[in-house]
Amino acid sequence: MYLKKHKKIFYSILFLSFCVFLFILNTPQPKNTVAVIKTPVKEVVTITPPDLLARHSEKETKRIHFKLDSLLKRIHKRHDFNGAILVAKSDKIVYQNQVGTADFKKKTALKKESTFQLASVSKQFTAAAIMLLKERNQIKLTDTVNTYFPDFPYAAVTIKNLLNHTAGLPKYFWIAEHKWQEKKAPTNSEMIKLLATSNVQRFFKPGRNFDYSNTGYFVLASIVEKISGTSFSSFLETNIFEPLQMKNSYVYSFEYDTIKEDQLVGYRLHRGWRHLKIRSTVNDAIVGDKNVYTTVEDLYKWTLGLNTGKLLTKESLALMYSKGKTSYGREIPYGFGFRIDTKRQNSIYHYGKWNGFSTGLTKYLDDDLVIIVLEHTSYNAIKSLNRKIKHIVTENFGV
Repeated sequence: MYLKKHKKIFYSILFLSFCVFLFILNTPQPKNTVAVIKTPVKEVVTITPPDLLARHSEKETKRIHFKLDSLLKRIHKRHDFNGAILVAKSDKIVYQNQVGTADFKKKTALKKESTFQLASVSKQFTAAAIMLLKERNQIKLTDTVNTYFPDFPYAAVTIKNLLNHTAGLPKYFWIAEHKWQEKKAPTNSEMIKLLATSNVQRFFKPGRNFDYSNTGYFVLASIVEKISGTSFSSFLETNIFEPLQMKNSYVYSFEYDTIKEDQLVGYRLHRGWRHLKIRSTVNDAIVGDKNVYTTVEDLYKWTLGLNTGKLLTKESLALMYSKGKTSYGREIPYGFGFRIDTKRQNSIYHYGKWNGFSTGLTKYLDDDLVIIVLEHTSYNAIKSLNRKIKHIVTENFGV
């Protein structure tokens, strides 16, 4: 009996010892390492930006599509139109299409993403950049160019004079072609320096007259670069193109920037059948007066964003859309980067022509209608085409 009792105690102790051994064996032992606490990785949420471009229904635009498709085919065949158009009414797209060739050697067709040189339509982007700096209290419209470039040889020229073409400055095209001695085309900063040593007289004292001037707008772009401490290209990219989702828009300077995918070149028609590329010149590295590239869709995003307050205040936009005046009080048909017609069509518009590119952006205020035309083979009837498009849309919308 005594042995049986002690056997039970012995086996009980043995069992407990075995359990303790197993517990110790399975318990992690302390090590001379730092414990790493893993934080759960949050799922990355991709936010798709809203589509800025609303479109009218097929029912409202069916006849317009048929007639404008026919018009595009006709002018392409008869008048060598190779370009794109976009029409919008009441902030909605009515029609958008392109026709013709992008590259005549490769025989590739134009597509939605093909980017056109805007020529002088680029000036409104320069004006908007200046107004952005004004809103940030970094400049005043009454500032003179000498405030930013002390060696600028034409005294008393204000930013406002530059904006509405009342500065009286000489043509930089002529100065570059006759005074520039380097192999590479001059940049904006190099042209500013060249003006200081060129000894070319201005046409008139600032404010006295209206004289459309590419020089004024390249100087404005140079002021943007001086104040922002970055290139004009980077300033537009950060402050205009990205906020307005203009993904196919950029500034291109000949010899200094890389040619982009889908970037078009300008052509001229030779002997009625052969398309020849138009070569860039000594004036093609300058930006501000030209050299913004974009698509019709991006250009519509621009005008829509500008007119709906996504970029500038109402006060700034009102200044851009107001006619300028000479120092004698004579009204001129130009605001800041826009031509203004209040007599015939009540429109705010601009046309451009450079190295084979012909461009037009028109907003008809009474009809709440925007018409954009971009072309790259020296088409010479943008204004006439614009009128035809307007007639088709106003006569057939909703019918």
